[in-house]
Amino acid sequence: MKIAIGADHAGYRLKDVIVPLLESLGHEIEDVGCDCSQSVDYPDYAMPVCESVVSGKAERGILICGTGIGMSIAANKVPGIRCALVHDLFSAQATREHNDTNVLAMGERIIGPGVAEEIVKVWLSTPFSNGERHVGRVNKVMEIEKKFNSRP
Repeated sequence: MKIAIGADHAGYRLKDVIVPLLESLGHEIEDVGCDCSQSVDYPDYAMPVCESVVSGKAERGILICGTGIGMSIAANKVPGIRCALVHDLFSAQATREHNDTNVLAMGERIIGPGVAEEIVKVWLSTPFSNGERHVGRVNKVMEIEKKFNSRP
């Protein structure tokens, strides 16, 4: 699977842990940065990841900032993105099974590298349940997105 990944200055150290994990699992990586502690703006890294996912260049995306909140807000502004902020294994599994999320957000200041690695593994390995009720709910979310994105 091709995975786009990006982080701001508050998440780049965790990104540097996740990238080798993804490579060891056999995934192809598109790393959009950042790679330093100098202050940068999280939307500048969320957008290239999300653009890669919605264009089909990448199948999934991972975003990391201090809390994951800013990245998830920015990501969910992009039509076609279903980003979940996850800090535990149950949520990682549920967001794939029930919401068919295509972008994962995490906070480096909230979770440690070991938990983050386990979250990524669960999130990548859990399929969408594809059950009628979950498909219907995801379709309703996409209809809301269409309604508000078509306004002048």
